[in-house]
Amino acid sequence: HRDKYMPAVDKQQRIRIIAGRVIDPASDVDSVQDVFVAAGKIVSLGQAPEGFLADREIDANGQVVCPGLIDLCARLREPGQEHKATIASETLAAASGGVTTLCCPPDTNPVIDTPAVTEFIRLRAEAAGKARIVTLGALTRGLGGEQLSEMAALGKAGCVGISNAMQPLLNPLVQRRALEYAATHELTVFLYPNDHWLANNGCAHEGRVATRLGLPGIPEAAETAAVARDLALIEQTGVRAHFCRLTTGRAVQMVARAQFDGAPVTADVATPYLYLSEVDISDFDSRCHLLPPLRTVEDRQRLRDALRQGTLSAICSDHQPHEPDAKLGPFPATEPGISGLDSLLPLGLQLVDEQAIELDDLIHRLTAGPAKILGLPYGTLAVGATADICIFHPQLTWQLDTGTIRSRGHNTPFMGREFKGRVTHTLLSGNVVYSLDGAC
Repeated sequence: HRDKYMPAVDKQQRIRIIAGRVIDPASDVDSVQDVFVAAGKIVSLGQAPEGFLADREIDANGQVVCPGLIDLCARLREPGQEHKATIASETLAAASGGVTTLCCPPDTNPVIDTPAVTEFIRLRAEAAGKARIVTLGALTRGLGGEQLSEMAALGKAGCVGISNAMQPLLNPLVQRRALEYAATHELTVFLYPNDHWLANNGCAHEGRVATRLGLPGIPEAAETAAVARDLALIEQTGVRAHFCRLTTGRAVQMVARAQFDGAPVTADVATPYLYLSEVDISDFDSRCHLLPPLRTVEDRQRLRDALRQGTLSAICSDHQPHEPDAKLGPFPATEPGISGLDSLLPLGLQLVDEQAIELDDLIHRLTAGPAKILGLPYGTLAVGATADICIFHPQLTWQLDTGTIRSRGHNTPFMGREFKGRVTHTLLSGNVVYSLDGAC
C-alpha cells in the first residue's frame, strides 16, 4: 500500500549506488559496499539481486551513504505565512541538505487542529515532491490552551504526535487532562518546556550579557520549572512524551534522571544551541535572537555532553525562515528564529571534526533517533526499507552564502561560513530528488 506520508513519486527506477561507505546505525552497518534500489525500496546491500539491471548508477566512491535525514522541527511557513517561505521552497532546501522527512509543528495559520489542515499540508508536499512532511496536531483548539483538541481524529488523519508548540496552557489541570487524553489514544506529546510567566516576554538568557546590554532576560528556571512540572504529570498520566529543544544543562540532567528511572521520555537539541551562546548576542546580532534564548557557554558544553551520552537522542534544525524585515529593528522587536535546514548536516559534521561526537552517532541522531521518536519506519537502509537515502562527500568544502542557500529564509548567523561536507545526492522513496550536479 502507498505510504500515507510520502509524495507520489516514480518508484520504478532501479538504482545502483556504487562503492560508498554505507553507514546505517539502525542496522549496525558501517562498510564500503554497493546499495541497490528498486520499486522505491532497498533491495540489497553488497551483491546485486539476481537479474538486477540498473537504470541509473551513482558513483559514491569516497562518499558516505546513509539514511535520509529526519528533521524533528521545521516551520515551513505554509499555510499562513507564505511571504516568509513555502512548502515548495523549504522542501527543496531540505532535499539539498539530505533531509527526506520533515516534522511540522502545529502553529501554522490555520492551526493544525483539524484533519483538513493536515491533508492540505500533505497535498502540498505531494505536489512539491521533494520531501515527506509529517505533522504534529494541536494539543488544544487553536493552541488557545483551554479546550482540548480532537486528538483521536488528528491521529487518524496522520498526525504523528500532539503539541501546543510554544503556546502556554491555561493551567496544569488542563495539561493533565490533555496528557491523559493523549495517553488513552497512545499519542506522543511533544513538549516545549517554557514557563510562559517566568519567561515574561524576555528575549535573551537572564545573565551577565543580557544585563550589560539592557535586554529583558529569560531565566534558566523558565525551562527547568516547566520540565519539573511536565515530568510530574508524565509520571501521573503515563503518557509517552518528548521534550523539544532543551537548552540548559540543568534541564538535561533532570531528563536524564527521569530516563534512568524508566520514564517514557526522550529529548532533542537544535544545532544552534550546540554552537552559539549568549556571548553571540553581544553586538545585538538579531540573527542570534532565538526562543528559547541562547544560554551560557557552560550550558552549551553540557548539551554536547548529553548528546554524546545519549540523553539527547535527536538533533534538529528548528528551522524558522524569515523575510529580511523580520530581523531589522531593535533586538527585542525582531522575530526569533534561525533558518537551519541548509546547515543541519554541515554543523553536525563539524561536531565530528571537533571530536564532540562520532560519525555513526551523529548519523543515528539525524536518522534512526528521530524516526523512533516519531514512530516512523524510516531512518534505516535495511533491506525492504523505504529507499530514503542521503549521499554526502565528507571532505568537500563549500561556503554557505546567498548563492548556495536553498531556503528562502537567509536569517542565519552561519551565513558566510565555510563548511566541510556536502550532500551530492538525495533519494526520496527511491527517486533522486536532489543532485549537486543538477542531474535529477
